[in-house]
Amino acid sequence: MARVLPVATAEFGREVLFSPIPVVVDFYADWCGPCRVMTPVLEHYAAAYDGAVKFAKVDVDKEPDLACHYDVSSIPTLLFFRDNQLSDRMTGLPAAALMRAKLDALTQQPAGR
Repeated sequence: MARVLPVATAEFGREVLFSPIPVVVDFYADWCGPCRVMTPVLEHYAAAYDGAVKFAKVDVDKEPDLACHYDVSSIPTLLFFRDNQLSDRMTGLPAAALMRAKLDALTQQPAGR
């Protein structure tokens, strides 16, 4: 079963930027109530999109430089990476339909591929 992979700065490049499949990164903190609500939601999508999208999470308290680099000022914030670059972002708890639409768009091949 797919899971949401904890990622630190040291492995961010390997796990996110150079991933062969798109990646959704959840910037969160343990003390954040909405972030705790997001955890089972992301676990659900990690299972539903297993093999098509990788899901990772970054603790902003442990990795403040990474959060700063990606201009994460509110949590939870989801960053969507595709083809080794940031392609979209979303802050707060997403509605299910919006999350599915963003994930479906993330998995679509760009024109000319």
